[in-house]
Amino acid sequence: MAKIMTGKISQQRKRIGIVVSRFNDFITKRLLKSCLLELERSGVKKSQLTVLWVPGSLEIPVAAQKLAKKKNIDAVIALGAVIRGETLHFELVSYGAVHGITSVSIATEKPVIFGILSTDTVKQAYKRSEPKGDNKGKDAARAALEMINVLKKIK
Repeated sequence: MAKIMTGKISQQRKRIGIVVSRFNDFITKRLLKSCLLELERSGVKKSQLTVLWVPGSLEIPVAAQKLAKKKNIDAVIALGAVIRGETLHFELVSYGAVHGITSVSIATEKPVIFGILSTDTVKQAYKRSEPKGDNKGKDAARAALEMINVLKKIK
């Protein structure tokens, strides 16, 4: 019978980098706050975290790559908010961010969690960043912890 690898979150010491976009910071601050609260609730101390702010979502991948290449970083969480406007810019930024983050994760063999909202409206972004309730920052924290454990089991 095959061994099933679960993503149960262990309490081992973890180092996590978080890269946050300043663009649309009225949303990204909400994502970061819930992310940090979830990590703290899971036993991760502030001393185990590195938080970097970058101008926008397209700048997240290069900062995420620098963090992920550090030996003492176990995972990186990318937080941003891209809200549709009247031009093609929304699609370009959204695609560039997801492609860049995926490339970093594959290249470094570390979890780089995609916590960038791509919404049609500000209202949708607010709904996905609720302080109490649905918050993709909290979900990203959980995914990072789970993936750290999954990948450690493979080694």
